[in-house]
Amino acid sequence: MHHDRASAKSRSRATMRGIWAAANVPFLASGAIDEAGYQRNVEHWVADLGIAGLFVAGKQGECFAMSLAERKRMFDLTVEAAAGRAQTIMSCSDQNMDVVIDLARHAQSCGADHIVVHAPVLHFQKAQDETLVNYYSTIAGKVDIGMALWSHPDSGYLMSPELCARLAGIDTVVAIKYSVPRDMYRRLTELAGDRILVSTASEEEWLDNIIELGWQLYLCSSPPYTYQTRTDRRMHEYTALALAGRTDEARAVWQSLEPVRRAFRDSRPPEKPHAHQKYWQELLGQTGGHVRAPLLELTEAERRRTREAFESCGLRLE
Repeated sequence: MHHDRASAKSRSRATMRGIWAAANVPFLASGAIDEAGYQRNVEHWVADLGIAGLFVAGKQGECFAMSLAERKRMFDLTVEAAAGRAQTIMSCSDQNMDVVIDLARHAQSCGADHIVVHAPVLHFQKAQDETLVNYYSTIAGKVDIGMALWSHPDSGYLMSPELCARLAGIDTVVAIKYSVPRDMYRRLTELAGDRILVSTASEEEWLDNIIELGWQLYLCSSPPYTYQTRTDRRMHEYTALALAGRTDEARAVWQSLEPVRRAFRDSRPPEKPHAHQKYWQELLGQTGGHVRAPLLELTEAERRRTREAFESCGLRLE
C-alpha cells in the first residue's frame, strides 16, 4: 500500500465505506494466539459476510494483554488474510508515544490501509486541547498513513466536537471513532463532516446515522460478525437499502434484528464482554477461543444462558 499525505483525505472518503468490524483475537488454552483460527475468521468475515474493513488489535482484540510483537503480528496476519479484499485499520493506541509511532510505522510498512489512535489518558487536565493537538500532530508527522482518531470515556474525558474539528485540519487525519452521546457526534458532523469521516460503534444508531446524518462508514464493533451469518446478512442488507435511499425497507430489516440485539445484550454477564462474544462466535461456527488474564471466562451457567438466548434469537444458520 502506497501512502500519500496529499491524497489521504480524498482516498479515505472514496474507500472508507460500509460496514467495518472490530476484530477480536482467539487465544488457545496455552495463551498463544490461535493464528489459524483467526485467519479462518477473517476469511469468513470477508468472503461470507462481506465486511468491508477490519479494525485490528484494539480493545476488542485485547491489545492491553498483548506484547508489542504480538500486536505487530496481528497486523501482519490480517493484511495477509484480507489479501486486499477488505481494508484494514490498525490500532496503534498506547500511553507511550514511542510505542504508538513504532506500531504506526509497522502498520504502514506491512501494507495496512489506515491506523487508529485512541485519545491518551491525561494526568494533568490543564491546556488539554493544546496537548491533544500536539499529540496527534506529532504522530501524524512521523508517518504518511491515514489516521483515525478515537475518543471514548476510557480516556477519562471526551474530546469536544470543536477540538475534533481542529484535529480534522491535520492532513492525514481522515476519520474518527467517536464513542460519545449523539448530540456530540451530530455536532462534529456539522462542523467538519466534509473533512473527517465521523462514525460511532453503536449498531442500533447506525441506520439513523446513515439516514439523518449522511454517514457512509460504520466504525466499528462486533455486530457485523455476531449478528450475521452467511445466510442471514440483515445488517448488510439494511445498510445497502439505506445507502440507496430505500429508508422504509431499511427500517423494516433493521427492526427485524431487535431479537438478536436483545438476546446478545441480555445474555452478556457484566465485566465479561470478551468471553461472552467469543462463546457466541463459537455458537455461530467461528473460532472464539479463550480470553487472556485478567479477563474472566464464562461460568457454565453463563454459557448455558447465552446458548439459550442464541438459540431463540432468530438468526438463520447454515
